[in-house]
Amino acid sequence: MIKILQYGEGNFLRTFVDVYFDTLNKSGLGEYAVSIVKPITFGTLERFEKQNNKYHIILRGMENGKSVENVYKVDSLEKVMDPFADYESYIALARDPELKMIVSNTTEAGICFNGEDKMDGFDGITYPAKLTKFLYERYSAGLGGVYLLPVELIDNNADELKKCVDKYMELWGLPEAFKTWNDEQNFYCNTLVDRIVSGYPRDEETKSHLTSLIGEVDELMSIGEPFGLWAVEKKRDIAKYIHEGVHNIEVVLTDNIGYYKKRKVRVLNGSHTNLVPAGLLLGAVTVYDCMVDEKLSAFVEETLKDEIIPYVSSDIAATTVFAGSVKDRFMNPFLNHQLISISLNSISKWRARVLPSFKDYYADHGEIAPKLTVGFSYLMALYSLIEKVGDRYEVKLKNRTVELKDDLPYLEYFASKKSVIDFMADESVWGEDLTAYAGFAEKVQENVELIKKGVVLI
Repeated sequence: MIKILQYGEGNFLRTFVDVYFDTLNKSGLGEYAVSIVKPITFGTLERFEKQNNKYHIILRGMENGKSVENVYKVDSLEKVMDPFADYESYIALARDPELKMIVSNTTEAGICFNGEDKMDGFDGITYPAKLTKFLYERYSAGLGGVYLLPVELIDNNADELKKCVDKYMELWGLPEAFKTWNDEQNFYCNTLVDRIVSGYPRDEETKSHLTSLIGEVDELMSIGEPFGLWAVEKKRDIAKYIHEGVHNIEVVLTDNIGYYKKRKVRVLNGSHTNLVPAGLLLGAVTVYDCMVDEKLSAFVEETLKDEIIPYVSSDIAATTVFAGSVKDRFMNPFLNHQLISISLNSISKWRARVLPSFKDYYADHGEIAPKLTVGFSYLMALYSLIEKVGDRYEVKLKNRTVELKDDLPYLEYFASKKSVIDFMADESVWGEDLTAYAGFAEKVQENVELIKKGVVLI
């Protein structure tokens, strides 16, 4: 038996990691058992108890040009525990010789250090603090280490997790022998995950349809897209436990996580971020709406081809194939991927996801990237329309009014009708002065004025 401890019971892990291990079980590639630990006090585990830890996922989307709805029953969960109510059962896992892996998804903010955390605490301390205590129990039991596979969406997630664990060892004055054990016997593997999961159906019609498809009521059912990729840093004997190939999701063991991260951020996330403001201002509601609109679809296609793909890696062909899968995913009619949801924190997203491609194009051509500039212009035009209404920051679109959510200083800045150009020049926002790129400020200012007059720039 290969046991996995999983911090987090949410839709993503159940529709990604747990179905992967379930598929390995049913393919005869191993005997895996997942123990889920609820990482925070919020929420109950009643649905798991009611369904004996069984549930279904439904992968809905496009495959080979046809829409599919594939149902999978997941049986890989052995235990689902509340450590706040039953600490002993939780800590007993630390003393289990069959435990080989720890997976976590505690959100991007979950991997952090808090110097106020106490070793004798549990409720209210960070995930890395809880993990340090758990690993110390395992060390004290004289057992070997484990593979740690965080899937939180931060750069070098496992490296950052280990840094936090090291800090807690120092904070709590734990033995040097424990630090050596952690360094030598635990393997922190950076990972990258990619699957859009919408979770439990939100409307009664979809819920009724999927219940009929499953054949029974399932309060834990979760919807995802068919595409799935898990890139895992190759360390020690991880290949004994993580099998490469397509097992519901595609798994890659690699020494170069950075390539997969860069590819996803620039091609998938960058395309989203560049598209959303234009889509909103032109009346689209979902990503699918954009992809069935001739102009918006061409905008995505041409931006990818000319201004993003050439700067991901030297293997243009491989990146082009991935970009093709991204476009298929954008065309998924089932995901109902709301543009306004993707627009959350658009300023920092543009800096992380689009600016690197913009800079590479500029360095290569000596001029601004035309389509990325149009996308940025729509972003600035959208934010220039912000009005503060009570505690909300709203924009009146041609077909509806939406609430924009971003860092408060950015929202306040635009609600005060301050200069777009001054905002572009603010190094604290972008990490550099964007007006330093020749012709960028002038073109954006010109474009914003045209957009406000109703001129379509794509």
